Amino acid sequence: MNLESNYLIIDMVQETYRHESVFELESGESLPGFDIAFTTQGHLTTSKDNVVWVIHALTGDANVQEWWNGIVGEDKFYDPTKYFIVCANLLGSCYGSTNPLSINPNTGKPFYYNFPNLSTRDLAASLDKLREHLGISQINTVIGGSLGGQVALEWAHLLQNKVKNTIILASNPKTSPWTIGFNETQRMSIEADSTWGQNHPDAGKKGLEAARAIAMLSYRHPEDFALKQSDQEEKLDNFRISSYLRYQGQKLANRFNAFSYWVLSKAMDSHDIGRGRGGMEKALSQIPSKVLAIGVDRDLLFLKEESQFIAKHVQRGSYHEIHSSYGHDAFLIEYGQLQYILQGFYLEGNG
Repeated sequence: MNLESNYLIIDMVQETYRHESVFELESGESLPGFDIAFTTQGHLTTSKDNVVWVIHALTGDANVQEWWNGIVGEDKFYDPTKYFIVCANLLGSCYGSTNPLSINPNTGKPFYYNFPNLSTRDLAASLDKLREHLGISQINTVIGGSLGGQVALEWAHLLQNKVKNTIILASNPKTSPWTIGFNETQRMSIEADSTWGQNHPDAGKKGLEAARAIAMLSYRHPEDFALKQSDQEEKLDNFRISSYLRYQGQKLANRFNAFSYWVLSKAMDSHDIGRGRGGMEKALSQIPSKVLAIGVDRDLLFLKEESQFIAKHVQRGSYHEIHSSYGHDAFLIEYGQLQYILQGFYLEGNG
């Protein structure tokens, strides 16, 4: 897609970018090219200063107006009549981008377990290839939450003055042992599935159900479960929370796959903005964009102190907090609070 016209109106458009050449990865491995599925909506102004690039979380996709419809869409905070909104499916994910179930052109067969390790730095670098393809030289705002926030932070370091505002929601500068531990238990669940190891798209599906159930325990706060999943009657078995977690596991396993879950959870584990850059504080201090770090007061997975650390050590940082019993998932749910915080952030810097 060529975005070089003076005024380009784009409704919701879904496309795929093909990177033809070998893509070198931080691990020393490589991909023989890759695809990235992405969506665009809205219009690019003549001055090309209204690009908002949204980066999804672990199991998200490029259809940001669906999973973040309280923030993105007509008459919402990021309105496509005002902004040119881009959202790409992360490399390794299974919604149109190259992932372990894609065909390896070197073998003519799916990658399966031979898919290379990805880091958040690799994911940011792949997004930058797409940016160059689209002819976008300046980004007004890069915004992402959770894994998407980690990738956004890496990309802000790579972009330097090519991005004006960086917004990091419920994320961190380096993945903690606590978060890695949650991810590892989920991968252990996948490994425990007797089908894991088979070259089949559904390998590890039951294990993925269990992995998602474990993840839900970290995405929500105990108070949220107490409010919504408590049993009103006395019982010995068949508790409401049990059926809820099983339902959530089955729901994800029917739309995602264990291979992509494995790769992207490993990418989350790898996250360290300071790796090879003299440590976290030094790396954060090298980010010139205006940075808003948003924490959630009852987030059990990405602690609010980690967001505060980002705001403290970047050149131009600020911290704001969502108050919610939802826990980590609050950045996907608490639209009113989030919009209020975003409004204040843009007013401080005039956009």
